[in-house]
Amino acid sequence: MRAIDTLGRVLKEVRADVAAARDRDPAARAVGTFAILSSWGGVQALLAHRVAHALHEDGASVVPRVIVYATRALTGIEIHPGARIGAEFFIDHGSGVVIGETAEIGDRVTVYQGVTLGGTGFQRGKRHPTIEDNVTIGSGAKLLGPITVGHGAKVGANTVVVTDVPEQATVVGNPGHIVRVEGRRTEGPDSDWIHLPDPVADAIKGLSERLAEIERRLASLDGGEAEAEVRQLRPKQGPTTAGG
Repeated sequence: MRAIDTLGRVLKEVRADVAAARDRDPAARAVGTFAILSSWGGVQALLAHRVAHALHEDGASVVPRVIVYATRALTGIEIHPGARIGAEFFIDHGSGVVIGETAEIGDRVTVYQGVTLGGTGFQRGKRHPTIEDNVTIGSGAKLLGPITVGHGAKVGANTVVVTDVPEQATVVGNPGHIVRVEGRRTEGPDSDWIHLPDPVADAIKGLSERLAEIERRLASLDGGEAEAEVRQLRPKQGPTTAGG
């Protein structure tokens, strides 16, 4: 009876995974379930993980690892059988994705190719990330250690994240800089990587605008007035002492 219940749960999870692929990948909308199961590497890897995880939970040790090995050889995706993955998870393209043993992934999470949910050091216990619901992780991103990525957050491509990410925040860069998407809060998978905020570019833009304003003010002044204006704009220096 327990085996039947486990099989029923796995089949339910797989149906949700196929539906997630069809919902988030435009190429999957025109094909049937069999085509998705036979051609989408991310779905295949997730199907294999669902089975391996169920066996792992039942105390099996060798068979789940054999499944992981075969799946990695077939799809290029490695998911430890101990990782906990919620409903409607979608791996787009998927090659190079690595998900560690103590990783926990919520519902409706989207991951792109080359993503690593890895550990740091050799400590035991919880050592991989926790990803809450509705998170999107861009290609090549590395999330390392027992960090938490909050509900609805977005991790930019090639970002390295080693600290917690708040809910609904966007993190970009290496090391990751936490920013927020002005004017909107995303809910559910979001693949808009064009309009990610860039804090460095914003700072440079502000400095450029300030310099342009100074140039306009200097151009409107003459002679002594210009010199006085320059002295006013220069940073104040403290008194110097002899010998340095």
